[in-house]
Amino acid sequence: MTHRIADTFYDALAKLTPQEQKAVKQSAFDFQMDPSLPGFQMHRVDRAKDPNFWTARVTRDIRMVIHKTDGDTLLAWVGHHDDAYRWAETRRIEAHPKTGAIQIVEARETVEDVVVHRFVEEAVLLPRLFESETDETLLSWGVPEDWIGTVREATDETVLDIAGYLPSEAADAILAAATGERPTPSIAFATGQDPWSHPDALRRFRVVEDVEELRAALDAPWEKWTVFLHPAQREYVDRDFNGPARVIGSAGTGKTVVALHRAVRLAADPSAHVLLTTFNRRLADLLRQKLPLVALPSAMERITVESLGSVIHRLHAERFGGVDVVDEMTLRRFLEEAAAGASLTVDPEFLFDEWSLIIDAWNVRDAETYRDLPRLGRKQRMAASRREALWAVFDATRSRLEVEGLTTEASSAHDLRGHGHFPWTHVVVDEAQDISVPELLLLADALGASPNGLFFAGDIGQRIFRAPFPWAAAGIDIRGRSRSLKVNYRTSHQIRRRSDTLLPETLVEADGSEESRLGVTSVFDGPAPAIRIFDDPHREHDDLGQWIDDLRRRGVEADEIAVLVRSTVQVRQFEDLKAQVMLMHDAKGAEFRAVAVAGLNHDVLPDNARLLAALDEAQLDEVMATERHLLYVAATRARDFLWLSGTEPVSEFLADLAALETVPSDGSGQ
Repeated sequence: MTHRIADTFYDALAKLTPQEQKAVKQSAFDFQMDPSLPGFQMHRVDRAKDPNFWTARVTRDIRMVIHKTDGDTLLAWVGHHDDAYRWAETRRIEAHPKTGAIQIVEARETVEDVVVHRFVEEAVLLPRLFESETDETLLSWGVPEDWIGTVREATDETVLDIAGYLPSEAADAILAAATGERPTPSIAFATGQDPWSHPDALRRFRVVEDVEELRAALDAPWEKWTVFLHPAQREYVDRDFNGPARVIGSAGTGKTVVALHRAVRLAADPSAHVLLTTFNRRLADLLRQKLPLVALPSAMERITVESLGSVIHRLHAERFGGVDVVDEMTLRRFLEEAAAGASLTVDPEFLFDEWSLIIDAWNVRDAETYRDLPRLGRKQRMAASRREALWAVFDATRSRLEVEGLTTEASSAHDLRGHGHFPWTHVVVDEAQDISVPELLLLADALGASPNGLFFAGDIGQRIFRAPFPWAAAGIDIRGRSRSLKVNYRTSHQIRRRSDTLLPETLVEADGSEESRLGVTSVFDGPAPAIRIFDDPHREHDDLGQWIDDLRRRGVEADEIAVLVRSTVQVRQFEDLKAQVMLMHDAKGAEFRAVAVAGLNHDVLPDNARLLAALDEAQLDEVMATERHLLYVAATRARDFLWLSGTEPVSEFLADLAALETVPSDGSGQ
């Protein structure tokens, strides 16, 4: 006997109250132990299209929908009595005639006439997206036979709705095609192959061997969204590249998922040693937690998960012995004292930036190199005489660091280039938009010429920690090996569409290459984001608290709700709310069902201190772009629910979003 859980069961379970979920889980455990227990009051669903659907009693009103064939059982759905029967009556579970994959199919004839009528009616007015596709092609995408006609009627306005009625591989395929990507046909199983073992079936049905495995599956259903690899992403995992490669995409398109699976795929080679890494330890910890969900123990033995900074520090200690890294305050003091010793009047912020972004980043070691170096990562032009005067300051600072027995993180990376054995055959970098110059130079030196040696996943629209610079100057050429993800699997259509307005339609890299943000599609709908502007901070706090209480009553757990703010002062302002409260920067890489971005006031975002520290218009533009990116990152941490608020006068970013709303602010909240 085989026991399975369907992704539809997970989704339905998440919509129940915490008390109902607890009862369902206990019933699922009991059913796993003994399906014949009389308390389940098993009833066949008489009017079901599929005769193998049964219901089992959980409580007086809650029923589990169970599919039984040849002794095997599948937990298919769960909900209130009438809803459970209606769900079972309108579905069937069958092997697809073309691909051979087991699918849960919503019977075409049971869809409400008004819905289908709208699809057809709108298709008269707008171009049909798949009018020229043959039945054979649509079948190869996993579209059920009785849905082919409806799919062919899809337009830009209805394709998202139609996708919601289809099995996941078919939905992914038509959404990818709608954004201009040519879907890869699903694998076609030969007659006699197990339809439950098809890759498309494995993505939605999970086999559970015992009660403990079932308990783990039901306690962490959210994990299936964080690591599942969709067919639209498979190419970037499986493809071989003859040099450094990169996958890009806006928030929620699955870049981290691709990075995880790419690392696992590379580690399948017994001779491989894979480094899965990112730019800070917290994000590396998140990768480490997710890796066991996609990797077998044999593959995990060949994968190291560690932040780039930690890797560099450890390798440097192994190669050169222990070393002390100078802290920022001490380094600033050394620079300013060197400038005073050279009788040079210079802005301390400029001095620190010039050291960090030019001298230390690019390992400039002599006056001639500094004089001739292009302004990589910097936009200010500088006369040769000015560079000569500044070089004396930087040279004195480096000498003092050596005398004091100190180094910098950048110098540690530079020291490793060309010295000693690099212990990995492949490196996969997540959140690569925030990689530093020295880190990239080290990776380029170690594996830049190796096939499949380097793989990067990132989004320049989420760059919030590091200044931009041209990768080609660091020895990384990804021309012809860069791909863009266009289907958003994490964030609702409404949240994604509103968040996307924070950024321009096209983002330009430091080397002049462009990334289009157009053509991205979300795979599910949700409520519109709540955008609120208040005239009193106490009212903002209280209304946000009410919003959170409403979510809790709807079954959203406290650990699934995050309140994100710009400053530590604001953390204290909202810390009494029944949710996690954290800084926007600290939410990078995290995902929540509900997110509130609060305290978006005019002197908070963009950060006033950063604006005042900008030395010229170019730096001011960079600050404004980074602050917009930060709000974009914060807003796109949300899956289902998003709240954005501030107190008058509000951030210009919030004002722009509010201007897009149809209901104007009344001063006490929109």
